[in-house]
Amino acid sequence: MDNNKCIITISREFGSGGRLIGRRLAEKLGVPYYDKELLDRIAEESGFCREMMEDAEKRAKNSFLYSLASALGTGEAGPESLSLNERFFLAQFDTIKKIADEGSCVIVGRCADYILRGMPEATNVFIYAEEDDKIKRAVQEYGVPEDSVKKMMKDTDKARANYYAYHTGRKWGEHVNYHLSIDSGYLEIEDIVDLIIKYTEVKLNRLASF
Repeated sequence: MDNNKCIITISREFGSGGRLIGRRLAEKLGVPYYDKELLDRIAEESGFCREMMEDAEKRAKNSFLYSLASALGTGEAGPESLSLNERFFLAQFDTIKKIADEGSCVIVGRCADYILRGMPEATNVFIYAEEDDKIKRAVQEYGVPEDSVKKMMKDTDKARANYYAYHTGRKWGEHVNYHLSIDSGYLEIEDIVDLIIKYTEVKLNRLASF
């Protein structure tokens, strides 16, 4: 294990503030931050269109259609036989592994917790909150219209859960997939960031002593 490397993955419910927490965490640690930036890098290294990858993730809100599209390959042999959804995920897998090999970072979403499973330097965090807290944040901080926030929240989390389940075989948000789960409704972002940093330091120090 590289004692100088610290990788934190953030999975989050819509409206929980996970993206804000991840960005502030990267700033405080002085390490690269990957969220939407990750799609740009995947597109650059794989040649896939960023918009096509984003659309594939959004379509996952319908689990049956997403699974059907992912199962339909080209009928050819080799990697070319995979569906576009599968090829997108493999490109994402390769890029996240490469980023983790490069050094410390914070990665939001994209099944990074699964992709980096078993990597001792990686700490996987899940951010959630009660519905009222998520609605308040989505309206006040994300600028989501109040009359559509519940639907957007439901659709976004459903797509994330289906996408995660299809590609990992795991249940999104289930505690056994993460080292630390935090209800963001009871703490300020700065306090959550400090909590994650402290937890990560203790975890890495303990692993280093084995």
